[in-house]
Amino acid sequence: MKNTLYKALAIVALSISLFSCSNDDNNETVSGNGNITLKFDNAYGANDLILNTQGNITSNNEVLKINLVKYIVSNVVFTKADGTTFTYPKSKSYFIADESTAAGQQFKLTDVPAGDYVKVKFGIGVDEAQWKLGAAGQGDFLAQADAAGMMWSWAAGYKFLAFEGTFTSSTVTTATPFMIHTGKTGTDYNYTEVTVDFPTKALVRSNITPAVHIITDLSKIIDGQNKIKLSDNNMGGMGAMIMGGAKLPLITQNISTMFRVDHVHND
Repeated sequence: MKNTLYKALAIVALSISLFSCSNDDNNETVSGNGNITLKFDNAYGANDLILNTQGNITSNNEVLKINLVKYIVSNVVFTKADGTTFTYPKSKSYFIADESTAAGQQFKLTDVPAGDYVKVKFGIGVDEAQWKLGAAGQGDFLAQADAAGMMWSWAAGYKFLAFEGTFTSSTVTTATPFMIHTGKTGTDYNYTEVTVDFPTKALVRSNITPAVHIITDLSKIIDGQNKIKLSDNNMGGMGAMIMGGAKLPLITQNISTMFRVDHVHND
């Protein structure tokens, strides 16, 4: 009888302890600001990207060797678990992802309200409203983009994405240059926005800086929902140049599908 009573008391004590711990977790006070890092890891299909030497085969059996990948990330908006959002200040919300440099592969966003975040939205390029504001809208980013080669020299505007290298195919047997640049062309602005969910919450705290690891599948640029054959765009000695025309909006549609979050580190 005494042993039974002890066991019953032990179960009651354990239940109270578990309820207390659970209650404490649910009522955690989250305040202040913290930082969060967005890491962009370029890949081609299932393979991590290697510049210059890696042969990447498209569904059209063209083989690409990529030597340059840059794209503008902008207009970052985070969503919390409760559905509220935080828009990162546009004046600070311009970054150039660049496969060739360590600095171009991760970006720390500062003074983010503490909270549990579950998704992020961002643009690829500079939205048209901001572009029309000129230097007042982009500040020092104009000079930064120019220095990075992300401005078109023959027209006022940004390159939203620069994707370059060489290719071969059954009809183009000698390695031939290709260049794909998106941006404003004619009436097509070609800016796009992307929203990606986090597989686990990003816990922004004053003492925790989450790192969100984003995989960018570059195969989607010409081999996504819209299939673009470089051989069909080969201009002889100039190579395959896609910087305007009917195919650029199709490539913009592809770009919007090439991002996913692989994991989140809460360190």
